[in-house]
Amino acid sequence: MSVEIKTIGILTSGGDAPGMNAAVRAAARTAIYKGMRVFGIRRGYAGLLANDMFEMNIRSVSEILHRGGTVLYTARSHEFNSREGVQKAKEVCVRNGIDGLVCIGGDGTFRGARDLCNSGIPCVGVPGTIDNDIACSDYTIGFDTAVNTAVEMIDKLRDTIQSHARCSVVEVMGHEAGYMAQAIGVASGALMTLVPEVKYDLDRDVVERILYTQRSGKSHFIIVMAEGCGSSQDVADFISTRTGIETRVTVLGHVQRGGIPTVRDRVMATEMGARAVELLEKGNGARVVAYKHGEIMDFDIDEALSMKKSLDLSVFEMTKMISL
Repeated sequence: MSVEIKTIGILTSGGDAPGMNAAVRAAARTAIYKGMRVFGIRRGYAGLLANDMFEMNIRSVSEILHRGGTVLYTARSHEFNSREGVQKAKEVCVRNGIDGLVCIGGDGTFRGARDLCNSGIPCVGVPGTIDNDIACSDYTIGFDTAVNTAVEMIDKLRDTIQSHARCSVVEVMGHEAGYMAQAIGVASGALMTLVPEVKYDLDRDVVERILYTQRSGKSHFIIVMAEGCGSSQDVADFISTRTGIETRVTVLGHVQRGGIPTVRDRVMATEMGARAVELLEKGNGARVVAYKHGEIMDFDIDEALSMKKSLDLSVFEMTKMISL
């Protein structure tokens, strides 16, 4: 028998992503519209354990739709990753009368939500991560903004490397997944994109391509490299030594996480945040909201966490053909 949801909590956890505020806004206002009480939980699961929360009303989320980051703040919690931590979090929910949670974040956030579900607190996950590496969803909140930010930076960088006939190795985020790097490489016209999923040989895949395009008349080069592919400085030094071309490194770093969310991220986040509350209202906890096959849907949280996602290598190969 499902539990009647009268009060919900909303939290953001893990890395921040542009569009998280739109999801918070949508979840809060959908719940209030449906007659629920809403608590905003600061600093993710760490804040839940510390009982760091406040009651929200419709004005609590005014003027946040266009803001980057997360107004609820975010953090990682080692304490929560224990059985005792989960039990403590459940007790905090019970003391505050919280019947269910909307948990916005990535796989780590969803694993925490699953643990809380198993302890008796219904939770619905919303995919918010710039890496776009949630297997059950074709799209995650923040990806579009992050990629656009990186491409804008590379467009500016191109002006100076063209002026000086240089090569630039641009390091972007992506420890284990190359979705961001691949999209950035395609959109910026990079000569080569290095991703963790594909083994590469610097001589064959980078140096030979630079020399080939140089013979055809090109004098400046952009290499996009996911941070999980090794040392960008080592790659730059190798290129410089083998080609004689002045090669510099630009690490975009956390600038990719910030900024005003794009229209796509605002719309996706709004739809996903509203769907999460609708699921809780119907007594459907232990779910993850997802964008799949062109529509918003949801999956069982265990099923979602067991799924695997792979890079579209056809796009990778296509890019190699047209980027010379």
